[in-house]
Amino acid sequence: MSKRWLIMYFGLFLMLATFTIPSTIMASEIGAANAFFDVNKMSDMSDYDPANPVIPEGDTIKVAVVASFSGPAANQGQFEFCIVQWAAHDINKRGGILVDGKKKLIQIIKADSQSKPNPTKKICERLALEDKVHAFYGTDGSIVMKIINQVADRYKIIAQNALTSSDDCQNAANFSRYAFQTFWTSDSIGRGLAYYYGQIKKKETKFYILNQDYGFGHLIAESFKNGLSEYYPGSQIVGEDYHPLFHKDFAPYLTKVKASGAEVIFSADWSPDIVNLLKQSRQLGLNIPIANIYGNDANALDGLGIEGTKGLVHIDCFDVTNPFEVPGYEKFFKAWHNQWKTWKSVPFNGGYFEYCGCAGNAAAGLMGAYWLFSVIERAQSTDPEKIIKVWEGDTYRIVNGKLWKMRPCDHKVIQDLYVSEYIPPAEQKEFFPIPPYYWYKDFCYTGPTYKVPAEKILPWMDEKLDRCQGKNRWGK
Repeated sequence: MSKRWLIMYFGLFLMLATFTIPSTIMASEIGAANAFFDVNKMSDMSDYDPANPVIPEGDTIKVAVVASFSGPAANQGQFEFCIVQWAAHDINKRGGILVDGKKKLIQIIKADSQSKPNPTKKICERLALEDKVHAFYGTDGSIVMKIINQVADRYKIIAQNALTSSDDCQNAANFSRYAFQTFWTSDSIGRGLAYYYGQIKKKETKFYILNQDYGFGHLIAESFKNGLSEYYPGSQIVGEDYHPLFHKDFAPYLTKVKASGAEVIFSADWSPDIVNLLKQSRQLGLNIPIANIYGNDANALDGLGIEGTKGLVHIDCFDVTNPFEVPGYEKFFKAWHNQWKTWKSVPFNGGYFEYCGCAGNAAAGLMGAYWLFSVIERAQSTDPEKIIKVWEGDTYRIVNGKLWKMRPCDHKVIQDLYVSEYIPPAEQKEFFPIPPYYWYKDFCYTGPTYKVPAEKILPWMDEKLDRCQGKNRWGK
């Protein structure tokens, strides 16, 4: 090849790099993993039963799962306990964690928040003063999570927000050095779905917002609207409503949706509300797609049939394009699923628990527990200051290959998100490549899955928080 051709090829390479390298650099800012979940180190879990847990006592690492163990959302508490106890059971069978010069087992303590502020504060105070817990793990609902964080801040105890998405849990007014939000955030979720519709799907243009009437419901609605303005300027919001928590009659709202001409319902509802919303919309003959966050609950989809679930759109903080292509994931998937088959007690034997540890947002909660235990292990201490030092800016790779980065200034996780379209069981083999080659036989579930890059949906940062002043959304 002549020197002239070499120069021309090199110039062409530089020209192409000008257009392609910046996004690659931004995506790579998450960096390499400081630690990762190693499925090959996982214990034999064939003796794990959440209804009959093996919980050590005495000189242990005490983690309180603060959640609804009673009331309308009681299943939420059972689910949280199930996944955190799984991780603790696994690590305890490995011999525990070396902290402060001594190997200790992990003790999981149930703490019923009742989904209410006052009971939450009361039980967290008791856990801090009497039980001397080393960490709080929560929970369902931003109001409850804020109370947990307040108690954690007062008594200098680590608080992990592993399942609540509200951005205001970590704003200037509510931020605590001891609190870490390992779950995705409402701003990223809303903008992520808007990015999918505006930059990937490019079809539907009329959206109706129908959310629960509390902080998270309003925050995520704003983020979706902001995302549409940013990524889909030709779209429009044709209606917007907010309903009480644990609502039962959605007919008045759905009648308005029908009249609006909406092509998509955007709903951030969680159970039991998402269950009622999905079922009542189909009963009323409203079969338009529902873009959702928690509509992957088998309890919500069961009974709707294939036609009633076809075309649902789900955004998730655990999923990737095809996790079965990631070495080790299939082994982990089978460990959970095979063990679920042995559970005989309600609610653990139900459809929701079948995949909750190995797929969907629930699996992110399980990986969040492993991340907490990994940080404690690397800190080699239960001292919160040593834990904070490790966790700020930490990167952790979960079982399906996805990478999480903890933003140092406000303790929010940075990550890619993925949006899935639900398809019939007969079409799922490409996405579920092991027998029986589908997730569920009676309704649609995960099919084509699309990546929303982290740099497009970096979590909202409160510039009033002094720790974040002068930094960009990467925290730099």
